[in-house]
Amino acid sequence: MTGYGSAETLTEKYIYKVEIKSLNGKFLELNLRLPKLFSDKEMVLRNHISTKLVRGSVNVYLNVEKQRGGPSEPLIINTDLAKEYYNNWKKLADELGADDKAIFNNLMQVPEMMKLEEQQYDESDWEQLMKTFDKACENLDTFRKDEGANLNNILLSHCTAIETMIPEVELFEVERLETIKNKLLKNLNELINKEDYDKNRFEQELIYYMEKLDVAEEKNRLKSHCQHFLETLKEEQSGRKLNFIAQEIGREINTMGAKASHAGMQRTVVKMKEELEKIKEQVLNVL
Repeated sequence: MTGYGSAETLTEKYIYKVEIKSLNGKFLELNLRLPKLFSDKEMVLRNHISTKLVRGSVNVYLNVEKQRGGPSEPLIINTDLAKEYYNNWKKLADELGADDKAIFNNLMQVPEMMKLEEQQYDESDWEQLMKTFDKACENLDTFRKDEGANLNNILLSHCTAIETMIPEVELFEVERLETIKNKLLKNLNELINKEDYDKNRFEQELIYYMEKLDVAEEKNRLKSHCQHFLETLKEEQSGRKLNFIAQEIGREINTMGAKASHAGMQRTVVKMKEELEKIKEQVLNVL
């Protein structure tokens, strides 16, 4: 979702400039700066933006400048107010015998005395601004696509790395099961010498213990989740779905680590978690 796009359009009347910056975000958070000239179009523009951008923290800056050499804005002088000020000040100056030559100059400094006529626009001006905005959106999409191609390769490599570590787990399983078996035989021999143990209960506990240590289901589900993740990478606007799949991958890795009982297998699980954290960081950038 991170991206940048800008566009500029020159006409005989105005210079239109649009700049869009987008950052990661779960929802569409829009910060819009619109020229005063088009302030009445804010809701129209916000609705239009929501059709172009799905989510993310988005800053949109729109600026409209008058072309140099174009017609100037009419200056309006508040004549009635000026006369009232002047007459009152002139009367006061006469009463005090003061110099009244500076009254007119001072009169021009009064803020309410002069103002520029409010600028007006027609629909063609607004349409031109919207065309400039759409062009900036296209540039933003181009930027995102370039970033997306790189991001796809990054996520692909991390997910593939997790998938290729599954055979490592399988290599450790033979040694792991042999170690567990020897440990159980040793404890069993010690237990057989005791006369008061419950043989049926012991067999039940043994079966439960062996099932608890078995990671076959976790490996199969992990392979399935990794394949699902790689397939989903090809879909459009799959950011949330990829995030959910990454959570499922994490559950299987954590369960496998909890069942490991083997230093080599646990080291492999740690490497899987490292790759998964990199996936979680980068998947936030996907729409």
